[in-house]
Amino acid sequence: MVLDPHLLALFMVTTVIAMITPGPDMLFILGCGMRGGPRAGLLATAGVATSEAVHVAVAAAGLAALFAAVPLAFTVVRVVGAAYLIYLGVRTIRHRKDTQGLDPASGPRISGRRAYLNGLVTNLLNPKMVTFTIAFLPQFISPALGHVWLQFAVLGVILIVLEFIVDGTVGVLAGRIAGWLRRRQAAKRGIDIATGGIFIGLGIRLAVDR
Repeated sequence: MVLDPHLLALFMVTTVIAMITPGPDMLFILGCGMRGGPRAGLLATAGVATSEAVHVAVAAAGLAALFAAVPLAFTVVRVVGAAYLIYLGVRTIRHRKDTQGLDPASGPRISGRRAYLNGLVTNLLNPKMVTFTIAFLPQFISPALGHVWLQFAVLGVILIVLEFIVDGTVGVLAGRIAGWLRRRQAAKRGIDIATGGIFIGLGIRLAVDR
């Protein structure tokens, strides 16, 4: 077994819930889809997913080597990462109204190529995404199973596939999704509160559950 089944299930649920929250990535992809059509929305998703693949590869190589050389480092990274997830949860709840009134369709028409490059570069150079990847993925790694790098790789592939399923759907169905978001600010705030609570709960549980 490459991954711990319990941690894998927890990873899948948490990732899907986090992705369906209308955050910066979703709003970016949504805007690209509305301004450039379904193809631009899908290519924007591909750009974001490509940057995530790079983040996962870097995190896997660096952290796997670190955990092998200094076993105590896994505990340190896990605890710090859990604390960061709790921080993200609190921040999500506190800033749940920040996107109110935001129109994802604002701006000039965008080509598919530009949508891909914008998604790639913006996410690739975003230090918050690097921090999130380093904090998030190790929470679902079990050193006792061995092959830490392989566990990272499998989680990374799942993350990217879910990215395409969730945000790719948003990009293709941009018009309808955008209208829903504009009309459902109360629903969005509710999702933010739920997601924030999940991050807080996940951080607390993972900090004390191993």
